Amino acid sequence: MAQGKGWSRDDMAKRAAQELKDGFYVNLGIGIPTLVANHIPDGVDVTLQSENGMLGMGPFPYPDEVDPDLINAGKQTITELRRSSYFNSAESFAMIRGGHIDISILGAMEISEGGDIANWMIPGKMVKGMGGAMDLVAGVKRCVAVMDHTNRAGASKFLPQCTLPLTGRNCIDMVITDLGVFSRGEGEARFRVTELAPDIEMDEVKAKTEADLDWSVL
Repeated sequence: MAQGKGWSRDDMAKRAAQELKDGFYVNLGIGIPTLVANHIPDGVDVTLQSENGMLGMGPFPYPDEVDPDLINAGKQTITELRRSSYFNSAESFAMIRGGHIDISILGAMEISEGGDIANWMIPGKMVKGMGGAMDLVAGVKRCVAVMDHTNRAGASKFLPQCTLPLTGRNCIDMVITDLGVFSRGEGEARFRVTELAPDIEMDEVKAKTEADLDWSVL
């Protein structure tokens, strides 16, 4: 983890990678989650799945390894592995909808205290499409959201209720931000503060959080 106050984007991705277990099938969303592929822990063998039809993705390529035909769902160039396989998007979404993916790590614009997520559009701005997030939050066994704790204006993105169009309701199990880690177990109504990022105090987290969380853990 980086030194200094709070976590960088790479730090958040590295922390999210700690949620991966050996043998997992994993889907990584657009944005910070794509960086998780570079931080898979030693000794942990996972298979990365992409909505556009690839199973078994490697890390991002070095400049001399770039193949424009090898891309993830976010249109970023990636590498393949000896075990990689390719198929159409219908089969890819059948894997997701059939409950065959163990964990999805998603970016988020907003998260509610009840585990709702908004991450696919901002009204009035051009949207290329909703992507696969709605299927992921409905079909994947566990969903982790990774995001900055506040927006560019400094307003909280961890809210009592999402204000942007929802991607899914009551579906997020863990939130990782630049300030810390927030978790909720099965049947728990609220997120618990389970970890603080370096040099972050609880008072700062409270000041930047509008959601009603369980603050008693730390």
